[in-house]
Amino acid sequence: MNMIIRLLVTAIVAFLLTKVLTGVHIDDFTTALVFALILGILNLIVTPILKILGLPLTILTLGLFSLVINAIVVLFAANFVDGMSIDGFWWAFIFSIALSLITSLLKGIISPHKID
Repeated sequence: MNMIIRLLVTAIVAFLLTKVLTGVHIDDFTTALVFALILGILNLIVTPILKILGLPLTILTLGLFSLVINAIVVLFAANFVDGMSIDGFWWAFIFSIALSLITSLLKGIISPHKID
């Protein structure tokens, strides 16, 4: 159930971000759901591989290269989704940062950790 909620939150945030960011285009909410699903799958499979391969650059840049990896994964996910387009790397970079921040905030609000 938690995974479905995270998928819906990611889809909603991604769809709403396209209303603010002019360089990211998603046709409808169904497309946003497909994007969120593909992004989740890529985050499970591709992101760990890219983080291992990019570890030297991540260390060298004090972790900032991980933002580039996130943008690459977002661009890769957008290529798989019909009805979604991103106008360039920098739009993907801004979109991935905003998506990560907003979904993290909403996750903290929706399901805060309870300390017993």
